[in-house]
Amino acid sequence: MKGKVPCEVITWYVLPAIRRELASRLIRSHGCSQKEAAHLLGLTDAAVSQYIARKRGKVDLEGLGYEEFERSARRIVEGSSAETEICRLCKFLISSGALERIEEKLDA
Repeated sequence: MKGKVPCEVITWYVLPAIRRELASRLIRSHGCSQKEAAHLLGLTDAAVSQYIARKRGKVDLEGLGYEEFERSARRIVEGSSAETEICRLCKFLISSGALERIEEKLDA
């Protein structure tokens, strides 16, 4: 995004989108309730509700590492910390060039 450093883009746009994707996958693919997903992600029920309703995390990550998001959701259910998996996904998005594509979409 013009005038913003990558860390700002990650903080304001990418991290909420990652949380949205993880919450959605925990509920849809792993049968978690909204409350369980919130607990696993260290979020409030209200925050998960807003992520599911797309009121938060509006950046579209479609096609940017589907398998990686599924893997992280599974790992969280199996006991990995949400923080570890969110950091792993963020690093993946940076190393794969997806962050640049996200910035281009935001500039459009």
